[in-house]
Amino acid sequence: MTEPTITDTATDGTTRSTTAMTTTDPTMTEATMTEATTHPAATTDPPWRDRSLPAAARAGALIAELTLEEKIAQLYGIWIGAAEDGADVAPHQHEMSGVVDLDVLLPKGLGQITRAFGTAPIDAAVGAQSLARLQERIVDSSRFGIPALVHEECLAGFAAYGATAYPVPLSWGATFDPGLIERMSRRIGEDMRSVGVHQGLAPVLDVVRDARWGRVEETIGEDPYLVGRVATAYVVGLEASGIVATLKHFVGYSASRAGRNLAPVSVGRRELADVLLPPFEMVVREARPRSVMNAYTDLDGVPTAADHELLTGLLRDTWGFEGTVVADYFSVAFLQTLHGTSGDLGDAAVAALEAGIDVELPTVQAFGDPLRAAVADGRIDEAVIDRALLRVLEQKVGLGLLDDPVAPPAAAAAKGSVDLDSPENRELARRIAEQAIVLLRNDGTLPLAAPARIAVIGPTADDPLAVLGCYGFPTHVGVHHPESGMGIELPTLVEALREEFPGAEIALASGTSIDGGETDGIAASVDLAASADVVVLALGDRAGLFGRGTSGEGCDAETLDLPGAQGALLEAVLDTGTPTVLTLLAGRPYVLGSAPERAGGILQAFFPGEEGTRALAAILSGRVNPSGRLPVSVPASPGAQPSTYLASTLARRSEVSNIDPTARYPFGHGLGYTSFAWSDLVVEAAEATTDGRFRLSLTVENTGHRAGAEIVQLYLHDPVASVVRPLQRLIGFERIELEPGASVRLGVEVPADLASFTGRDGLRIVEPGALVLGFGRSSADLSLTAAVELTGPVRVVDHTRELHPVWNAERIGTEAP
Repeated sequence: MTEPTITDTATDGTTRSTTAMTTTDPTMTEATMTEATTHPAATTDPPWRDRSLPAAARAGALIAELTLEEKIAQLYGIWIGAAEDGADVAPHQHEMSGVVDLDVLLPKGLGQITRAFGTAPIDAAVGAQSLARLQERIVDSSRFGIPALVHEECLAGFAAYGATAYPVPLSWGATFDPGLIERMSRRIGEDMRSVGVHQGLAPVLDVVRDARWGRVEETIGEDPYLVGRVATAYVVGLEASGIVATLKHFVGYSASRAGRNLAPVSVGRRELADVLLPPFEMVVREARPRSVMNAYTDLDGVPTAADHELLTGLLRDTWGFEGTVVADYFSVAFLQTLHGTSGDLGDAAVAALEAGIDVELPTVQAFGDPLRAAVADGRIDEAVIDRALLRVLEQKVGLGLLDDPVAPPAAAAAKGSVDLDSPENRELARRIAEQAIVLLRNDGTLPLAAPARIAVIGPTADDPLAVLGCYGFPTHVGVHHPESGMGIELPTLVEALREEFPGAEIALASGTSIDGGETDGIAASVDLAASADVVVLALGDRAGLFGRGTSGEGCDAETLDLPGAQGALLEAVLDTGTPTVLTLLAGRPYVLGSAPERAGGILQAFFPGEEGTRALAAILSGRVNPSGRLPVSVPASPGAQPSTYLASTLARRSEVSNIDPTARYPFGHGLGYTSFAWSDLVVEAAEATTDGRFRLSLTVENTGHRAGAEIVQLYLHDPVASVVRPLQRLIGFERIELEPGASVRLGVEVPADLASFTGRDGLRIVEPGALVLGFGRSSADLSLTAAVELTGPVRVVDHTRELHPVWNAERIGTEAP
């Protein structure tokens, strides 16, 4: 492991003063200010240190004391130790990262520290102590002693060496269990706070529009309501731990043309308003996150980093967001270098600040000398800088960074090691993985009945990294530092199967690599499969960045065929006739060849984290009953993209096109080892006004022989509307866990607001007319439906409308003995 080469002394070699003082007295000279700083006992605390004052007053008092250079210094971060070898973890990092001279920068102050733990492997306790020393240096080097805010990635856990690697967000969506995800994010936040981190760059609220996009693994799914519900829970947990949550990427990033990373976005205003924006709207309103990050892309020619209508008009003026907007890495400079909408970095800084971006990340570029020059030549008013600075300093007040003294992180004073992967964390990671794995098909082969000989075949069978997405630390950073090891235990699938089936003879063959296309190992794999009682065929992805993987940021797919020669391996193994269970450790859905017709079982695991292989083994043995549901559709054809279940009539199979986009397994699909019966649907009234609500109820019974979970999904169909609408749209869901023989009477109130959409004039409306409410096991399997009708005038609604149905459950059945 490497340690940061940062000293704990100020530039001139002096040690930190106990108090950094200032004054609002306009008659105080520079000399007397220096005297006050040197002899703090002679003065009282300045107002910006006064904890009894409101945050805005404290921040405003400090702004009045700062020079222009000191103000600007609070609006950027620095990335110490960023790789310079081309092994980028951010777009164009090797081109955009320059050498940072702390001796020059720190006397002005500093806004943020970028990824102190997420750049190279470092022991958590050592890292916390080093970070504390860096903060002391920042405080000692500047006039006002303001510590920097420290941010890190936390997409699937704290992205640090030795920290728990939880399942990726696509697995969160598969759980349909927001409460479980809230527990996870709270644990993530507590670990981050313990070592001195303040802000986490998560969650991702992008709605999947094209499964070829490499960052599908980072999303929660293809439905905006599911994304919003789960992301809200994540933000609530993270913020409760004291970490600033950062919603990203605002907005449209996932709708790039052909699923290509950073490609232009050409969505219409209705798709923007009704599909891409609702998750952000929900989370801003219900979870009150303290930060938002812009998307890299442009929306119909306007880069989001320079979009005032989006970052200020909608986000702040309409939705009431009060936190900071931080730039996605290098996106301010990209206004010049990639988008071509700014002539130089000064113009880029002006455009970003005026649009509503407050902080340039990951390191200083446009917000350094180019911004100072833009102020000097009149391209931007200093008041615009003050506006951004007020938000930044109010956030620092809330984090205690303007208090004196600032308390060091707990881990900085710890003796010995700091455990970022506690048994409690691993247990939570295991539970999420178990609930996230989706059983797509089962012909009775599962659960496995004590097979004597198991053939474990495939390129992900013995790969410890096969359970991690591209933002897991071992895959994101650790692969560039093999000498440091994984940092956490990552059992492979074959190891987990040997633990789960100790009496079985287990043989292993890779067959092929993940994406190399080799076929010379397929024959041996076929022989092995033919000699076994059952085959566990392990296929999937390798997470990576910018073409170094088959899934992840910058790892987009031309088609949804399985990578490399995995499809050929799949068909060859199925041809043996040996009962085969296909297990997928992947970051996106793929076409599964003839497996939906011929495999004994199919288990889909979206990068299920450090306990993922044990969760898979437990489901294969039957020790765990699977309950995951698809957050994205599994395609039947590799080229029918872009396609999601949110499709209108003409976006589905029709007689006027030879391309059939129908999914092989639809959104919401998932099986288990027990059975449920749905019955006795009752609608209290078939009519409601456009400002009213419907009330419905149904009975759900576990008719099987073991406990299990059912996900009741509520869909809305609008047969006739003034604009084209998707045939089905998820408007609610409820997860119900029942013992065998138990029943529940499930009631739901459905506000008319949930039928709203963006009308022809751009306003969100609720129209009168017929609707169909469907209770489904998936978007394509509606077990019970109710025809209802809205009456009265067209009603205009806004961001204050109701967003959820209201569920209530009453257990009415008896449990089986």
